[in-house]
Amino acid sequence: MKDVITRIASLSKAEKIGLASMLTALLLAFVDVRLSAIPLAGFLLSCIVCPFFPRSSFFLPVISRGVSGQKAVALTFDDGPDPLSTPELLTLLLKHRAQATFFVTGKRALAHPEVMNDILRQGHGVGNHTYSHDCLFALRSTKRQCREIESTQDILTKFGITCLAFRPPVGITNPRLREVLRQGNTSVIGFSCRALDGGNRRIRKLSTKILKRVRPDDIVLLHDIRPKDAHLLLLWLKEVESILSGLEAKGFAILPLSDLIGRPMMMKVGSRQ
Repeated sequence: MKDVITRIASLSKAEKIGLASMLTALLLAFVDVRLSAIPLAGFLLSCIVCPFFPRSSFFLPVISRGVSGQKAVALTFDDGPDPLSTPELLTLLLKHRAQATFFVTGKRALAHPEVMNDILRQGHGVGNHTYSHDCLFALRSTKRQCREIESTQDILTKFGITCLAFRPPVGITNPRLREVLRQGNTSVIGFSCRALDGGNRRIRKLSTKILKRVRPDDIVLLHDIRPKDAHLLLLWLKEVESILSGLEAKGFAILPLSDLIGRPMMMKVGSRQ
């Protein structure tokens, strides 16, 4: 009995809801077989909708907020590194003595090693954001997902680190991802505050949106790839600086993500956890 309880406790929310839906459908079938379709349809709808809300941790645990208990946030930047915008961002972070976490793609990390080295040299964290940032990543096969994640892990070892944090493209998870990440003891990192910037395609009022929504222990989602309109780079940098200054003015501390969530984001190659 104890083993059964332990197994049930280890199930994901999706598995628990699926099991409950099946049992409910069986019970309703004794009343009217047509009624059994209701809980099954509800479960199917949940499987379609919930992955778009990472904080639901529907298919697997997703860390979307900190546990520091402080008036603090962590800044995360996705999709880089970018040889033009990321160095400028690093200068801003250094000016404000703020540490961030960069969820990098393997393809860009491989193409811009000098930027990667600067990120690590300045003490920032690095997370895995797949190799190619395939927006349909959640629909790919287990083999394809493994290849996207593991190839990036291999590339990052060349910079002397093993990543323990993964953020899926667009933040969407799927049931296969749980087993893929379990092998590397990797945590899935979501977010709790964002401006819906579309990967820096919509940067106007970026700081206003973030500063209006930010709360203690938020994981803030931003991007460090250059805006598609090159002339907007200066505007983007101004918006990021306004976020940094605005957080300071509001009394928020900017903590490394590892400190905010209470677990490491990466470790040196060859070291033990």
